[in-house]
Amino acid sequence: MKTWVKKSIVIMVAFLTFGLITPTHEIWEAFDQNPSNRASIGPSSGTSTALAAEHDGSTDEQLQIQEEAIDYNALLVDAAREQSYIKFGTKIGPKISNEFDSIIFPKMEEAIAMTVANLDDQTAASLTISERPSGNYGEKIFNVINNETGTDLIRFHVRTEKRPQEGYYYNFHYHSVEDNFMAHNNLGDIYWEKNTPPKWLS
Repeated sequence: MKTWVKKSIVIMVAFLTFGLITPTHEIWEAFDQNPSNRASIGPSSGTSTALAAEHDGSTDEQLQIQEEAIDYNALLVDAAREQSYIKFGTKIGPKISNEFDSIIFPKMEEAIAMTVANLDDQTAASLTISERPSGNYGEKIFNVINNETGTDLIRFHVRTEKRPQEGYYYNFHYHSVEDNFMAHNNLGDIYWEKNTPPKWLS
């Protein structure tokens, strides 16, 4: 490229950008390349198609890996926590949340994990958490349900207990299908206070 053209471009760029941007040597090298070399600066159409095909293939593989790596246990645990706090409502939840999160909920997670571990992937994928905790003074928090059969696998409950001279406690427990929901599997107690607690969902 002729020297006067280069100089005029430098002056024009410097003028338009108030001297903040100055053309680099790489620009001149690109200008000086012949047309056949210029065409090879970017990927050719064949290369870009190949890259696109490679990208699509890797995306398909990633989707397959994601589908295979679905953690059904984690999905159930998230839903279980949500339903628990729905049951507690805004009056009970804030007062018992610390003890629930540190003592009771980890044991709920263990019970759910043990149940899911014994199932094949297809059955595990069909598990859901019931969405209607009981209000008033009812015990039901949520059930883990097999959607294919419509049967419960675990039922998580909380019972309000009044203990003489102490006050009210919340007793968390679950019942399992393994013994036809007969056994009372204790998860732990949380103390409320001596005054009567509010109703669930309030």
